[in-house]
Amino acid sequence: MKKLTLLTLLGFVTITSKAQDIGGLFAAGEESAERFTNDYLEPATNGLMHSMNAGWFNTADAKPLGGFEISVIVNAASVADEHKSFSMNLDSYETNDLSFEFTDSSARSRDVATALGENDPEIRIRVTDNTTTLSEEITLPSGIGDASANLLPTAFIQGALGLSKGIELKARFVPKIDTDDFSLSMYGAGLQFEVTKWLPADKLLPVAISGLVAYTNLNGAYDITDSSGIDGSDQRIESDTNTWLLQAIVSTKLPVINFYGGVGYIKGKSESDVLGTYTVTSGPFFTESYRDPFSVSSEVSSVRATLGFKLKLGFFRLNGEYHMSEFNAYSLGINFGFR
Repeated sequence: MKKLTLLTLLGFVTITSKAQDIGGLFAAGEESAERFTNDYLEPATNGLMHSMNAGWFNTADAKPLGGFEISVIVNAASVADEHKSFSMNLDSYETNDLSFEFTDSSARSRDVATALGENDPEIRIRVTDNTTTLSEEITLPSGIGDASANLLPTAFIQGALGLSKGIELKARFVPKIDTDDFSLSMYGAGLQFEVTKWLPADKLLPVAISGLVAYTNLNGAYDITDSSGIDGSDQRIESDTNTWLLQAIVSTKLPVINFYGGVGYIKGKSESDVLGTYTVTSGPFFTESYRDPFSVSSEVSSVRATLGFKLKLGFFRLNGEYHMSEFNAYSLGINFGFR
């Protein structure tokens, strides 16, 4: 149980621990910090939402009344090169009073790291107050690079219970973690219904066909007071992520090994609040102090395709699957139960 919790925690902390570096951006003003943070975090939070939605099923054959299954599931969304950087256009940051430039280039736009990428070498910008000529050089935050093997993991315990007439109830959770530096909780619920159970010749059909609707929530907070690089107090990032999955599933009905697949649709939103007090001590905004400055959000709305297998060995079962979508994802499950 502890290892599963740590895997999901790793996915969350992978994102938020790098976001601690955004504190220095307040030297360029609150609006600039918000604009950058939104672009910087979006690919990471979107990848986490895809990881959260893997592993919801391992067959289209719904359990009969009283049948149950307990599963230990590990997921991982893969990070492609396009998720590691975004184009930062300095013209979109400039105002009548402020000007921006890259310290090592005259270019007005260039690719910089997201929370999933890396700036190597480091990238610095200079922000200048056009009225006072005060300026400040800011090092843009880097990301995780290859430190996570290009994967965003989640893991949880999941249960499934057969009701009747092809209906199966599912639930998943991660035990709550609450320490001085971070907190995390995750839960979800789903309903699978097998349409082939409603047909007269159900037992003669070589395949089962089901539909699934599932909801997942992840809440987390990370204290960045000691690592943000800017004066202040009670500095933290709090995230609330909610996703829905609609999935059509088809699977074989063989005694030992079965194959399943389907097409699904993921809809989700992640909101991150930058909270606490941030006090700027140099540059154009050296007199400014910000309290609970801003929130950023990202959304996913993606179709996905799934291919998987399930091996039955009596009471014990093993399944693995691959999802193709905006973020491709993998899932491995160890299952115990009876029908």
